[in-house]
Amino acid sequence: MSDQKRRGPVMIDLEEDATPEVTPATAPPVPEPGLPQGAALQRAAVIAARPRSALARWFFAALATLLGFILSVAAWNWVAGLLAASPMLGMIASLLLALVLALLLAIAAKEFWAFRRLARLDHIQRDAGAALGAQDLSLARSVSAQMLSLYAGRDELAPGLARIRAREGEVFDADGLLALSETELLAPLDAMALREVEAAARQVATVTAVVPLALADVTAALTANLRMIRRVAEIYGGRSGTLGAWRLTRSVFTHLVATGAVAVGDDLVSSVAGGGVLSRVSRRFGEGVVNGALTARVGVAAIEVCRPLPFRAAKRPSVSGLVGRALTGLFGSREG
Repeated sequence: MSDQKRRGPVMIDLEEDATPEVTPATAPPVPEPGLPQGAALQRAAVIAARPRSALARWFFAALATLLGFILSVAAWNWVAGLLAASPMLGMIASLLLALVLALLLAIAAKEFWAFRRLARLDHIQRDAGAALGAQDLSLARSVSAQMLSLYAGRDELAPGLARIRAREGEVFDADGLLALSETELLAPLDAMALREVEAAARQVATVTAVVPLALADVTAALTANLRMIRRVAEIYGGRSGTLGAWRLTRSVFTHLVATGAVAVGDDLVSSVAGGGVLSRVSRRFGEGVVNGALTARVGVAAIEVCRPLPFRAAKRPSVSGLVGRALTGLFGSREG
């Protein structure tokens, strides 16, 4: 009897355990593999800041010397052969070779003066730091005189130069004298440098977001940052040549990599994301925004490296403010 009862149909109420209906509104969000990390600019910074060993430097120097020697001997033999075969063609080749050598000397002289101007900025920075640290008025007056000489030919700074000459005799402390120079001379240059940084950040963000090629974002980031650092140096009086710009770029990127400032942190992501931008745009656009923010961070470092005086009377530019101005309207309007 009990077996027959067990063979009967059994009803189980599953209403309490029923799976709720899933709709697009109630579906959980698709998990992202992580926030954009600005990999393009980080790779570019590592490439630019990668140190070379002394052995590698000696090798490339010896290789360049050997190649130059081979080319010079080949050119000499070529001109000598032309002179022996045809004096007219030999004379033309000699004139062309002399022109090339003259242009090389002109380029070398330009690079030499570019290095001299960068060294002049370094010298002013060291003297300014020593004057502020020791409150040395005489050294501060020397720094002010060096800055007057450095910017004497800049028409846009003529009013500031005149005000400094009129008021420098009234200031009797190092802080006040250097603050006067910073306010009258460097404030207009700071505005110009910040515009260059904003333009570079906008360019890097745009290329990273819209160009799908694998190495295009790295190339665009490195090129834009090289141009930005060179322009910042020119604004502050550096006027770096090709070799000088590369040395300056290596100095900036080496500092950023050594201090970890090129890595994306929570402060940078929050300043760029604004609480939700990265969640509303595609990952490619988010990568572009972060690369633009990293470019702005490199620009701030370049300003600090090239600026003759440290930020004391003026406020140090913030990365979040630069990115906000550079990228407003690029990936959509800002909230608020």
